[in-house]
Amino acid sequence: MGMGVDVHGLDYTLAAKRAVFDAIHHSSLGFSRLVGATADDMTVNVTIGAPHPEKVNADEVADSLPHGRANVDVVVGGLQLLNDDGTDGTLIANAIITVSIEDGK
Repeated sequence: MGMGVDVHGLDYTLAAKRAVFDAIHHSSLGFSRLVGATADDMTVNVTIGAPHPEKVNADEVADSLPHGRANVDVVVGGLQLLNDDGTDGTLIANAIITVSIEDGK
């Protein structure tokens, strides 16, 4: 689980990528060598929660992952607080990441 914030600018993709960065830096995956696979053999499933999912570029989020084959799903979530005239604000996106490796069975 990770959280990404864009304090000014309401850049949904930036907040989502920061959430992914936060999530992957809160984990350590050492199991791939135990099953004879590499990090690039992983399937990485990312769910992003953002107030306006259509404003997140899922391809850019996928490209921000260092390893594996990415699947990115963007759903309604996160938080947004606009300034008084609605032209700027603070945006929070959340990310949940799961990984899997095919075991050949």
